[in-house]
Amino acid sequence: MIAVNVYSAKCVSQFRKSPPHSIPNSRPNRLLYTNTSLKRFPPFSTTVFAGDRMASSGSSASVLGTFDCTENGGTIECVSPKYAEIIVIRHGETEWNTDRRIQGHLDVDLNDVGRQQAFAVADRISKEPKISAVYSSDLKRAFCTAEIIAKGCGVTEVAKEADLRERHLGDLQGVVFHEAQRVKPEAHKAFVSSHEDQEIPGGGESFNQLYKRSTLALQRIAKKHQGERVVVVSHGGTIRALHKRASPHQRCGKVLNTSVNIFHLSEDGKWCIKSWGDVSHLNQTSFLDSGFGGDRNSG
Repeated sequence: MIAVNVYSAKCVSQFRKSPPHSIPNSRPNRLLYTNTSLKRFPPFSTTVFAGDRMASSGSSASVLGTFDCTENGGTIECVSPKYAEIIVIRHGETEWNTDRRIQGHLDVDLNDVGRQQAFAVADRISKEPKISAVYSSDLKRAFCTAEIIAKGCGVTEVAKEADLRERHLGDLQGVVFHEAQRVKPEAHKAFVSSHEDQEIPGGGESFNQLYKRSTLALQRIAKKHQGERVVVVSHGGTIRALHKRASPHQRCGKVLNTSVNIFHLSEDGKWCIKSWGDVSHLNQTSFLDSGFGGDRNSG
């Protein structure tokens, strides 16, 4: 069983500690993994090549290596001063994710499963080398996840960054996805358009607008934290945009709730993906294998 500590009263006031088998598991696309079922655990993509060569924008491979340093008498892996290591995590699950309801900029809170996912990823990150800072979208589902991670890692404050928000999806926000084409046909047509400059009716953003604000935000964070590890908590659509900046010729796949995605960003604008889509910390916690909100057709 995952050890649960009450890190943040604000975020966990409704959290109920429960064994994995009692997590709500009524929906057909929810997977629940225990130690005995790890052999069925879905594989995750890792963009790491021999000699720590990683896919990057602007070249087929790039070397941004790590090195060992000493801390408290032991040897740990340190981040090179030439880049920032940014651990980008999607927020925990919400009820709207399970309902397949489009969120966008609407401020939906975590559900109980989402809080347990947040504690699981916090426990995982807390056992890894030091985190210097935690940043988050200012939407509750991301910020609450970030607060739990920050407390677990001994970081006193979460820095809010509005440019890490999900894509604004205009008239689609609040609509159940399978009803979108019928109830909001123009917005749905714009959303599924292959034109990346297509804005969504009702004040929604184009993909290009999302891409610009989110990639600039991550680059700003990287410039502040060269040689350090930081955590960024964001949203499925936003993380997909970051993936495209780092690896424009590779498919992203689903971005699952609390999946861990590690970027290396140099000060001069070179981006690399060290690993992608790791949900191994959820081996005792259920999650939506549909990836709703983190696949290309939802938000």
